[in-house]
Amino acid sequence: MPKPFSPPSPKVAVLVYDGLCTFEYGIAVEVFGLPRPELGPGWYRLATCAVEPGPMRACGGLRVEADHGLEGLDDAGLVIVPGWKGPDVLPPAPLVEALRRAHARGARLMSICSGVFVLAAAGLLAGRRATTHWRYAERLTAAYPDIVFDPDVLYVDEGQVLTSAGSAAGLDLALHLVRRDHGPKIANHVARRLVLPAHRNGGQRQYVERPVASERSRLSELLDAMRGRLDHPWTIGELARRAAMSERTFNRRFIEATGSAPGAWLASVRIDRARELLEAGDLSIEDVARRSGFGSPATLRHHFRRQLGVSPTDYRDRFGLQARAAGLA
Repeated sequence: MPKPFSPPSPKVAVLVYDGLCTFEYGIAVEVFGLPRPELGPGWYRLATCAVEPGPMRACGGLRVEADHGLEGLDDAGLVIVPGWKGPDVLPPAPLVEALRRAHARGARLMSICSGVFVLAAAGLLAGRRATTHWRYAERLTAAYPDIVFDPDVLYVDEGQVLTSAGSAAGLDLALHLVRRDHGPKIANHVARRLVLPAHRNGGQRQYVERPVASERSRLSELLDAMRGRLDHPWTIGELARRAAMSERTFNRRFIEATGSAPGAWLASVRIDRARELLEAGDLSIEDVARRSGFGSPATLRHHFRRQLGVSPTDYRDRFGLQARAAGLA
């Protein structure tokens, strides 16, 4: 569940270093660095900040020279660590100090994949939930036992500090941040530009088993039916019958295919639909609750506060205005 947090500025500082993970760096640029004039003046501003003097090497035989050094972190609202040289390579003291200063003044800090080791070495994950690529799990927990490590998720949002699993999960976390800052309509717009699914919940597993082909087909049709009838009172018994499985087998196969239990998956899809309706701003809370499948305003409020930490009315007041200002509502 994301914790409410407002960044101090729209500037995004992405770190580069010798041995730069090129794909992870590209994620930051694609989501936060491309000009998007259609989204209004409040969009992010990206600055590339060198950890050490250049030119630096990057994966793929590239050389990198950055426009800024670590001083570029001083006024950033978000600092991104796109991977790191290796789990056993400690970050240099100037970088650790710059990250601690950024955290102390309220900047958000985000790591992709092995970048978590930099945040951990800076002491910024102690007592917090965090994740990383599954292949680094044992090394992270051994080196930093004070981290509340979550091994089986795509990303973790702790409000001011955010961590993602493998490289592609960095895209999910980046879109999650856009969603937090600008609402689902704009996040969906960015996802379409990237030709990506609009939203993968951070609680999904890093990897899931695949059902056999015939089961995938039945589950795919069933997921479409659930999305198409969010106001229907779906039960495990009905879903299992439609999938031609026992309830126990259905539960297991559903989790294997989606990474979530049926009830959690359905609640997440209903929340997404409610967000879209609230952004449009032309329906009452009662209508939003009904059309998104929650039935009553009380149930809608319960799920909104549980998953997002805000009420539906507060969400509409903030993100409905943002979407209309960007011309997307």
